[in-house]
Amino acid sequence: MENTWKGRGSQERPLNRFDRQSYVRMHEEGIDLEDEGVGKTEFTRVYPKSILNRVNSPDLPFIWSVNPYQGCEHGCVYCYARPSHEFWGFNSGIDFEQKILVKENPAALLKQALGRKGHEVSPIVISGNTDCYQPAERKYKLTQGLLTLLNKSNHPAGIITKNALVQRDLPILKEMAERNLIQVVLSITTLDEDLRRKLEPRTASVKQKLKTLETLSKAGIPTGVMMAPLIPGLTVHEIPELLKTVSSAGASHASYTLLRLNGSVREVFEAWLKLNYPDRYQKVLHQLAEVHGGEIEDFRSGKRMRGEGSLAESIKTTFHWAKQKYGLDQKVRLNTKAFIPPGGRQTKLSF
Repeated sequence: MENTWKGRGSQERPLNRFDRQSYVRMHEEGIDLEDEGVGKTEFTRVYPKSILNRVNSPDLPFIWSVNPYQGCEHGCVYCYARPSHEFWGFNSGIDFEQKILVKENPAALLKQALGRKGHEVSPIVISGNTDCYQPAERKYKLTQGLLTLLNKSNHPAGIITKNALVQRDLPILKEMAERNLIQVVLSITTLDEDLRRKLEPRTASVKQKLKTLETLSKAGIPTGVMMAPLIPGLTVHEIPELLKTVSSAGASHASYTLLRLNGSVREVFEAWLKLNYPDRYQKVLHQLAEVHGGEIEDFRSGKRMRGEGSLAESIKTTFHWAKQKYGLDQKVRLNTKAFIPPGGRQTKLSF
């Protein structure tokens, strides 16, 4: 069965947890009207006071992130960032992928942050929340502006994306790679194109992702893969073949996270699963609960990303076996000693 809103992941408009009242359209008799569908994506400029976010999580290997966009048109039904859209007065379903907030002049805000005395030089991850190369980037070029600044400042950075558009910035990435300042991680959830199209409808195709991985790797850019999220009952069986494939395409390292359905993500994902894979509905939800201590939601530090229990351990063992077999255990350590503050001078040797 296909999604009813073509090209969208969510088929839901979950209630916003912050709204005290909600409005719906109904017949006077109280019968729901048929949904008239969704229109084109809407882009709204917003004006944040800062752009560099400190990440305080023992589960994440970085301390800085930058997100030039809020909301994501890729429409991944499992996206953990969906509930963050509720803070802006939108729902985490179709609004998350249709109402995109474009942050005004993030490069100037980042320049201010990097210029502050005592800035702690550590890789800045672009896309800690939503994808920095989602379709809006083709027009607004905010990520390109951020990379240009980081390149000029000799500041290390990491990129996580599902979009082949990252190839557009290959000249900047190559310059940064020559000074060991960049790594790119492609998020590849599945090799099954039919599943990919339903699960994350506006991301790059599987073929495009693998081609992007190959292109970046051949250009000398350290490139890895995140199998994120790994979905028990739906994609776990792909681990060996997926890691073999990305290794052949040039990936140097690989990692994974297990799906967790926190907050309103649960409503979006369950509705999608029932619509597209009704025969696997109970199996997937049962196995998700199994790896998360009996609950589908999981907020526990140290456990939420990888889960616990025999099934989680089996997944971990399989992944690490395949990772070692296909040479995907290379560590990337970026250069943090060449930083030049905006308007300042380099004070340390490059290596």
